[in-house]
Amino acid sequence: MATKIRLQRHGRKGYAFYSIVIADARAPRDGKFTEKLGTYNPNTNPATVDLKFERALYWLENGAQPTDTVRNILSREGVMLMKHLNGGVRKGAFDEAAAQAKFEAWKQEKAAKANHAADKKAADKKAAADARLEAEKKVNEKIAEKVAEKKAAAAAAKAEAEAAAAAAEAEAPAEAEAPAEA
Repeated sequence: MATKIRLQRHGRKGYAFYSIVIADARAPRDGKFTEKLGTYNPNTNPATVDLKFERALYWLENGAQPTDTVRNILSREGVMLMKHLNGGVRKGAFDEAAAQAKFEAWKQEKAAKANHAADKKAADKKAAADARLEAEKKVNEKIAEKVAEKKAAAAAAKAEAEAAAAAAEAEAPAEAEAPAEA
């Protein structure tokens, strides 16, 4: 029996959720399967994979052929690397301890890259927020300048009107006193 490691679709329309299963190559995509190895949710960022590592490795070493997508998932999770390292152990290239050491080094490097990417994303997000804040401050300063100019113009107009009214009052008593003298 030719076995495949494939995805089995679940979830609603537009929100796919997959199970990673072992199935006969002739079985339909969502049909009968031998064993469920885990789940794959591409809707989260980054995609969430829950995998039974040892069982996936067992099936790969016993001839199950993964589909292209599942091969990428297994590669990201390290199952393909572990299969490769176990092949080296069987051929005598290195021992089991060296294989585990190489695998642990790969896992640490992968975790470091993920942490670096997360830190960079957070820094970029903070820089973008700071840039938006600075742009908003500049806009607010321009608005404050315009408001200050309008207030200054209104105050000048009011002072001018008061000065004109005071001048008119000063002229009115002068005019009123001038005819009285005549």
